[in-house]
This record gives sequence, C-alpha cells and structure tokens, in this order.
Amino acid sequence: MRDASALLAVRELTPERSAAWDAFVAECPGATFFHRAGWQRVVGKSFGHRTYYLYAERDGAVRGVLPLVHIKSPLFGNSLISNAFCIYGGPAALDDEARDALDARAIALMREIGADCLEYRMLAQAHPEWPAKADLYATFRRTIGPDPEANLKAIPRKQRAVVRQSLGRDLAIVEDQGVDRFFALYAESVRNLGTPVFPLRYFRHLKEEFGADCEVLVVQHGGKPVCGVMSFYFRDEVLPYYAGGTPAVRGIGAYDFMYWHIICAATARGVRIFDFGRSKLGTGAYAFKKNWGFTAQAIVHEYQLKPGKPIPDINPLNPKYRLFIAAWKLLPLPVANCIGPFLARDLG
Repeated sequence: MRDASALLAVRELTPERSAAWDAFVAECPGATFFHRAGWQRVVGKSFGHRTYYLYAERDGAVRGVLPLVHIKSPLFGNSLISNAFCIYGGPAALDDEARDALDARAIALMREIGADCLEYRMLAQAHPEWPAKADLYATFRRTIGPDPEANLKAIPRKQRAVVRQSLGRDLAIVEDQGVDRFFALYAESVRNLGTPVFPLRYFRHLKEEFGADCEVLVVQHGGKPVCGVMSFYFRDEVLPYYAGGTPAVRGIGAYDFMYWHIICAATARGVRIFDFGRSKLGTGAYAFKKNWGFTAQAIVHEYQLKPGKPIPDINPLNPKYRLFIAAWKLLPLPVANCIGPFLARDLG
C-alpha cells in the first residue's frame, strides 16, 4: 500500500493553475477573499513586490493554499507576509498535513530569501507555539438576514436613530464603474489621518481584477461627493474594505447611510455575512463599529522570526511614528498624493 504522504507536493502557483487555485478557495471553509489568486496579479502590477503563492497538491488536487508577499524596505523591514495589503491570510488547507507542508515551505522560504520574519494574519490562532500578537487589530463580522427591519433592529438604539435620520437627509448613493471619484475621497481621508495613500493604480487594478466582486459606491450630499467605499464580495459575504470621505460627512450621517445601503443591497443578492473589516483597538473606527452592535474579534498575527529579530511593530499607534503622522496631516493633498504611494507600497 502506498504512503499517501509521499503524494503531497508543495508547488508555486503558475498562471495555468490559477483556476484550480480559485476553485479551491471558493470551497475551502478556511479560505477568504484575500486568498484569491487575483491578489498576486494586483500586488505585482501595483507595487512590484515578489510574491510566492504556494499550494499543496495531491494527485492533481489542491489541498491547501498559502499566498505570500515579500516586502523588503529600508524603512519598514524585511518580511514575508500572508497576506500583504490584506487583513486575513495564512494557510487555508483541508487537512493538517497540507497545512504543515505549507508552513514548512514558508519557513524555509523565509530563510532562503533572508527575510527577518514570516507573518500570518489569522482569524484564529493556528500555531499556539509561534510568537503572536492579538492586541492590536480586531475585525467585526455579523450575520445579516433577508428582512431589512430585523437588520435595523439589530443595530443598538442610538445608532439606529442615526441611521434613520440619515435616510431623511439629502443623501444619494451611486455605483461607479471606475475608481477616480472614490480615490479622491479616500486619499483626502487618509491624509487627514496622517497615513500615506496607496497609488491610484492599485485601486484600478483591484476593480479590473475582481470585476463585479469589487463594488465602488459614492455617497453624494446635495449632488456633491462626500464619501465612498470599495467593497469586496466573496461567497455569501460582503466586506466594505476601503472607505473615506471629506470633512463634509460630519453631522450628516453619510457613513451610516452608506453602510446601511450596503447591508440592504447585499442581502438582496443573497449575502449573509457583513464583515466590517479591521480596525485598531482604541481608535474611532473601532468605536464606530462597536456602536453598530458588532462584536470585536481579535485578528491574530503569528510569526516565525529570524534569530535575534523582534516582532515587527509597524502601525500608527507606535509612538515612534507620532511626529511623522502629525506632520503628514499638514501636507497639501497634492503633495501627500504624490509622495504617499512611495511609502505606502512597503506598508503591506
């Protein structure tokens, strides 16, 4: 009798295997939108980083996948990340054997390329023995049903009143096939937060790659754009991922109007999970999502580290970035939009 383990092989994704990869991701319970093969193309075209999309295969069938991006930066370190520019990642596998094989190859790859760390971004800790960080980011996920009134009642009373009030204001929402109006809103918003913006081409590549699964909405007040969002659809989930607006959104409930619209429109197309995305603990975005009645779920960052190297601490709450953030908020928007992409490409 043959040993089945001898038939398991770890390979690197090639274009002709992309369809098999995505078919696996669509069915694997542990996979997310951020495991899709299209991210490899988007990251390569947008940022030029070297990617290693590994899959475990037995007898021609995919048993597990692991998307990895190598980011080597003089400012932000040398890391192998699953998945960079995404909130979830790590190996998605059907069995422990496939997962262990992917882990082993990823650790070996980290050493081969000289990276200081291997980082997995996980919804739950999978490797208790690995160094980990679970006190920085949380995600917010909740089931939504087909009844709009029931979904509205699931929102706490005070926030529900804000949503109702927003419906009576001069707000309208439109879907854009391009990303330019959304990008202008998003770029202003992140500059105001002191964060470098990703390049416009990144958002264009996301829309081109994921098509109908990448939706761009813009909210208008009195006919003028005030906020926008780029959402991803995957299986029965919707994930409003990138959002931003001008200071004009304050006091008019434009964000509340926008997210309520997404919930209603998503349920109409059969969506059952609303994923409010990642926020840092202690921030305004974190509080906003809790006010909607969502329960925070820690995102676990697991690491394998080069001897002597610490867990990376690249986040806006790190005190060493305080002066940089304060200065960035003062930059004229055209300057921030010009310089920002050169920094943001390495923030993965």
